Amino acid sequence: MEINTSFHRNHLPQTYGRWAAQVPAGFLFSLKLPRQITHDQRLRAAGRPLDAFLEATSVLGRRRGPLVVQLPPSLPFEPRVVRRFLALLRERHAGHVVCEPRHPGWFTPAAEALLTQFRIARVAADPAVVPAAALPGGWPGIVYCRLHGSPRKYWSAYGPQDLEHWADVLSAPRRTPVWCVFDNTASGAALANALQMRGRISPSARGSSTGSRRGSAAKPAAARHK
Repeated sequence: MEINTSFHRNHLPQTYGRWAAQVPAGFLFSLKLPRQITHDQRLRAAGRPLDAFLEATSVLGRRRGPLVVQLPPSLPFEPRVVRRFLALLRERHAGHVVCEPRHPGWFTPAAEALLTQFRIARVAADPAVVPAAALPGGWPGIVYCRLHGSPRKYWSAYGPQDLEHWADVLSAPRRTPVWCVFDNTASGAALANALQMRGRISPSARGSSTGSRRGSAAKPAAARHK
């Protein structure tokens, strides 16, 4: 489950603790970084809000999965700013981090190299701002797909053909964690699409050989929690 409300407001540690207590063993939450960091301050002077966010979410314990850094479409790739922010983040957090840039300037070899250096995976997103944005990138230690709905963002449900395409992406042979989050929540399509995807990527649906290649590294498809 991806927690999106952490982007809009701070939650009390007790809230995260309550969520952690309500889910079964093996359940993980991914968490979206606060907009104060990504949108308001645009990755600058992020130390204090980042510390507050990490401290509050630490209550999740082993339930805390990847951190999601979604950037505004107006934020270009500025190597100095990005390097300072990623170094700051890595000084404080060693776990999985994924980044969804939405400015075309991020899809360059220089940006890929910097993300890889700091062990940050680039999200595979739909709709994609450029063709490369539809593919996983950056550090290859985790794959994270965010499917926002297409052609109408946040509203459109994914049909069988689209689901089969993304099932192929998710089921490619790899030994790294794989996440797929449906963000087409405005029309209520996310949960249905997540369940449909889960059925498509299960070993019984795709054949035992595909299932064994994926092993236990893949995470179930999930809808976003607002």
